[in-house]
Amino acid sequence: MTPTLAGQHLPHAGAAPRVDRRARARDWAEIQERMLVPLYEAVYDRLEVGRGTRLLALGCGSGLALLLAASRGAEVTGVDSGADERPALARERLRPPGRGPRARAAARIVEGSPRDAAPVPGAPAYTLLTAFGPAGHTADGDAQSLGEQLAAATPLVRRGAPVVLAGWGPPERCSTASVLRVAVKLADSGAEADRPRPAGRDDLEESAWRAGLRPDGSGRVACPFGYADVDSAVRGMLSTGFFDAAVEATDPEQVDKELAEALHPYRRADGTVWMPNVFRYLIARIP
Repeated sequence: MTPTLAGQHLPHAGAAPRVDRRARARDWAEIQERMLVPLYEAVYDRLEVGRGTRLLALGCGSGLALLLAASRGAEVTGVDSGADERPALARERLRPPGRGPRARAAARIVEGSPRDAAPVPGAPAYTLLTAFGPAGHTADGDAQSLGEQLAAATPLVRRGAPVVLAGWGPPERCSTASVLRVAVKLADSGAEADRPRPAGRDDLEESAWRAGLRPDGSGRVACPFGYADVDSAVRGMLSTGFFDAAVEATDPEQVDKELAEALHPYRRADGTVWMPNVFRYLIARIP
């Protein structure tokens, strides 16, 4: 995403894309994104997000985190690269439900650079910046992309305001880590920059320091991934974008098969799939 829990990878030059990005975006919005709700809510509770909060979200994707903030009374703006259909889904999801004094204010969704999300002349600066997307197991190039986005976004945010970065917790506490190894195994060895990698213990802090931010607290949140069946689990995992390079390097059928096999240990007697995970977030401040 922009770095997201979903890394967005471009197809190899000269090749027809094998990934249906519209279907992936819909699966993300309908299946996968809800797995991160505990993370979003924990951050919003800790920072007391509500009326008076002006939120700028990097890598907003299909907008669920924005919707949760808006339901608390925050004014929300999301930025996304627009590499798939997710921003369109975010606009649909965040459309004001009605008119009248209690109607939710319209959200702003920007496709492009954070600079394009600058407050309109005369409007106050943002009071909160979030980058929930870079959740570990991202391609190495995503770290550079995140740094560039933070550099563009922080001048739009009030000094001293919190900036939230998020990532996977320790691999031993993330069942999904073993499933994501399928993406690494199948990815083209000649496309190293597109291959996902495990998150490092200090990735969030290093990203904050590189962006000139001051770390000011952190937390861990349980975010189990639960699915109705293996098919839903496969679709949900594919929607993250982590497997796109593997699909390009092999073929969709092989990726589906090996992904389903990797999910087998987490299938329960009733056919559902359950993978306990822990996510970590860092709160930093703009000096």
